Amino acid sequence: MYLPRFYKTTGIILKRRNIGETDRIITIFTKEYGKIIVVARGIRKITSKRGPHLEIFSHVNLMLYKGKKYDIVTEASTVHLIRSVRNNLSLIQCSYYMCELVDVLTPEKQEMSDVYHLLDDAISALDTEKINDVSLYIEQFALSLLRMLGFLPKEKILLTNQIQPFIEHIVEKKIKTYQFLTIV
Repeated sequence: MYLPRFYKTTGIILKRRNIGETDRIITIFTKEYGKIIVVARGIRKITSKRGPHLEIFSHVNLMLYKGKKYDIVTEASTVHLIRSVRNNLSLIQCSYYMCELVDVLTPEKQEMSDVYHLLDDAISALDTEKINDVSLYIEQFALSLLRMLGFLPKEKILLTNQIQPFIEHIVEKKIKTYQFLTIV
């Protein structure tokens, strides 16, 4: 896919990790470009104006510059800040789990708007706290994601205790956030 030197996108922050003293590598799932990995230079400085916008689970608008290895964040603004999730530990754990599933199951730079909408709707539903049974909700999220990505046929049914081993078999590693889910 051809990307111009500067481009705009909207996405959900999946994960981040620090590099150097002031920079951060951020993984974002976007509607137009799928999963992309970008660098936010100087974001860990106290004076950074982009720092508050690039928090995990946030729905953000970004202006990116095409770099050699990673694209570089030049501007960031929040579309929707997930407030309720940040005040509830079990909802944070569920959101991390959903973000990790999307991260490990999707390839980079492939448009997947249906997966984007699934993740956006799931995190927004957790934020509005309209979910009665959170464990059932994340199970349904995992099954929907597996079906969308073609890992699970529509007619196949997995029991609750079969979902996690099935996912770990696909990605050939343990899902880190699963062990922290207190609702399972």
